[in-house]
Amino acid sequence: MGSSGFEPGAVLDVLLVEDDPGDALMVAEALADSPVRLHVVRDGEEALAFLLRDAEHRDAPRPGLVLLDLNLPRLDGREMLCQVKAHDGLRSIPVVVLTGSQAEVDVLSSYTSHANAYLAKPSDAEEFAAVVRQVAGFFGTVACLPG
Repeated sequence: MGSSGFEPGAVLDVLLVEDDPGDALMVAEALADSPVRLHVVRDGEEALAFLLRDAEHRDAPRPGLVLLDLNLPRLDGREMLCQVKAHDGLRSIPVVVLTGSQAEVDVLSSYTSHANAYLAKPSDAEEFAAVVRQVAGFFGTVACLPG
């Protein structure tokens, strides 16, 4: 069985793939009092480098959760999700799409590409923070994650 957040003192490494500095700051603030180590990258190419431990990310931890925006520069979140879920060494990492889009085509394509959940970012800052805390709490304390 994989590891989980049930272990006392366990810290969940979360990779946030988000190009909007304001949204990244809101996520960081929402998780500030959580047992989470947040790593932020700005696009899909950097996210893949982090996950594959390439270049300056060679010492990056394996995240227990990826929070992924869809609309990103360079390699967008849709393509990044496809690449992660097609990669033998990465596909078991949970990926939660956290994006501003509520378009049915984005929801369907994300689940078809094996996203673990799809969440539309609430426009209210308090609701946004609550959603982020709920997701991190679930994956950090309830879900059993692969080691």
